[in-house]
Amino acid sequence: MQSRTIVTQVNAPELPGYRHVYSGKIRDLYEDGAGRLLMVASDRISAFDHVLTTTIPDKGRILTAMSLWWFERLADVVPNHVLSTDVPAAVAGRAVLCERLDMVPVECVARGYLTGSGLADYAATGAVCGIELPPGLVDGSRLPAPIFTPATKAAVGAHDENVDYRHVETVAGAERAAELRRLTLAVYARGEQMARERGIILADTKLEFGLRADGTVVLADEVLTPDSSRFWPADAWAPGRPQPSFDKQFVRDWLTSSASGWDRSSDRPPPPLPDDVVLRTRDRYVEAYERLTGRTFS
Repeated sequence: MQSRTIVTQVNAPELPGYRHVYSGKIRDLYEDGAGRLLMVASDRISAFDHVLTTTIPDKGRILTAMSLWWFERLADVVPNHVLSTDVPAAVAGRAVLCERLDMVPVECVARGYLTGSGLADYAATGAVCGIELPPGLVDGSRLPAPIFTPATKAAVGAHDENVDYRHVETVAGAERAAELRRLTLAVYARGEQMARERGIILADTKLEFGLRADGTVVLADEVLTPDSSRFWPADAWAPGRPQPSFDKQFVRDWLTSSASGWDRSSDRPPPPLPDDVVLRTRDRYVEAYERLTGRTFS
């Protein structure tokens, strides 16, 4: 079933010497004169298929810094697309120069815990993306072993749709699909172990891969951030209910509360976020970065 799409206009800043190529929910993509891509992480935040009018201060810088930290620690697992952090001053700290790749049209998702769309699929079928799971699992349950649960790449305003492994084989070929599954689970395993050592559960994560001209698979976009992953405080984990998380939980909670006055089923865009929700959301992103990296965000 296709989801209803509601897209808020995104205005990417002009950068002298760069041609604007594309804007997604969070990132703006540019091309320089040498054919390299400049990927800029904005402070935009999305929820319930909307890009909100309110931004979260420093969010783009946090996402970029966290991705760069993880790319370094995953370099022995899979190559990444980063060429340089020498970027225009206007986007310093929130942008990277990266390789142009032939992107694989699949969201590569690894799940170690059951929640979100995986939980909904399991409740309906007893499986996630065609992978049968044991009976009796609940929201937040740890899976017997991490699983590869791909999804289609949706346009801005639309849901990613879970697909089975056969779909990946169809669009990427059997050999490439096996490599994507192996790399996705290897990245998750490294991230899960490192996060656990820091008191954080990595419940699941979404990765994007591209191909170099020689066929090498390269990790692209962002990696293991609160926007692409579910991070839960380990000391608060309790299966059977939604878990507190290091992401935009405060935004979702406020938008679905009576305080917002917003009806998700309407065609109206969400209202602006109040200052306290913005501040608490920023604090959660900062906390995730500092706990994972051991560095102070400034």
